[in-house]
Amino acid sequence: MIRFDNLSKGFWVNGNYKTVIDNLNMTLPTGSSLALLGRNGAGKSTLLQMIAGTIRPDHGQIVSDGSISWPVGFGGSFHRELTGAQNVRFIARIYGVDTDGLLAFVEDFTELGPHFHMPVRSYSSGMKARLVFGASMGIRFDTYLVDEVTAVGDAVFKRKSRAIFRKRVKTSSAIMVNHNMREIREFCDSGVVLEKGRLFYFEDLEEAIDTHEALMA
Repeated sequence: MIRFDNLSKGFWVNGNYKTVIDNLNMTLPTGSSLALLGRNGAGKSTLLQMIAGTIRPDHGQIVSDGSISWPVGFGGSFHRELTGAQNVRFIARIYGVDTDGLLAFVEDFTELGPHFHMPVRSYSSGMKARLVFGASMGIRFDTYLVDEVTAVGDAVFKRKSRAIFRKRVKTSSAIMVNHNMREIREFCDSGVVLEKGRLFYFEDLEEAIDTHEALMA
């Protein structure tokens, strides 16, 4: 369960205050994978980061009764001066999981080779995405937050990434931001649409997609 109580967030842009989340009150159900839909700039990534706790709301609070991942696809939570392995070791301590087990999983899964022991600042965007995705999949969360990334790399690595994500969401919830409706339909059961600071829940995923596409038209 993830509950929003009077949640609000905005930013100053060119001297004007832009509200992206407007006094939101809603409870997201447990046990399903939600598509988070909305136009560019609607505040989807901001909402994910607030759920993860990486940015604070202006007002209100978010209450959850389970563990939540950082936004997969958001590399800002990884220290660029540390190596991939050092970042993973730090994450293991923060989340209280077995360090050696997580290190072994991420090193094998990401296929970064010697780069795993090099500073993240030397990574390409694709390598960083592999590290972030692999570290997230290596920890069992109750809810996975996924921002535009379900697979990166070549075709073989993409298949591997999709397979493990599909395995994780069989026993966990997910909130996914993705502009690819094919992937949304593959991984999600229901949807929410963010429009002008308001969030609208649809148990029927196709209804959520239809609403989103009508707003984009």
